[in-house]
Amino acid sequence: MPHPIMFDAADPYLGRIREIALALPDATEVVAHGRPTFRCGKMFGNYGGGVKGSKVRHDQSILFIADEAERPALLDDPRFFPPAYLGPAGWVGLILDDGTDWDEVAELLVTSYRQIAPKRSVAKLGPL
Repeated sequence: MPHPIMFDAADPYLGRIREIALALPDATEVVAHGRPTFRCGKMFGNYGGGVKGSKVRHDQSILFIADEAERPALLDDPRFFPPAYLGPAGWVGLILDDGTDWDEVAELLVTSYRQIAPKRSVAKLGPL
């Protein structure tokens, strides 16, 4: 039985995430477990998720692989949360709202992408 769809395709936050994620070299979008995921071979972004250890859902959020050194500081910020299922693997969620800093979102997604994308795709980004 397939997962129910847990997003609105017309969601403006999802539209912004798509613009950022799909602008990365060789990135694709795949719906998995009812949510949009962004991949370059492996997944580097997931739109929406729940808080680890609770039934709290943040349908308008982006999950990403955090830089290991930055993860503790991110999780000290109330905008961020440890996501269910993916949190133990180093993922962090960011709640999106009208005050979202989209440059910060882009930076977080690029960092996540650089950790999983093949070297040939990362090379297309240029130097840090």
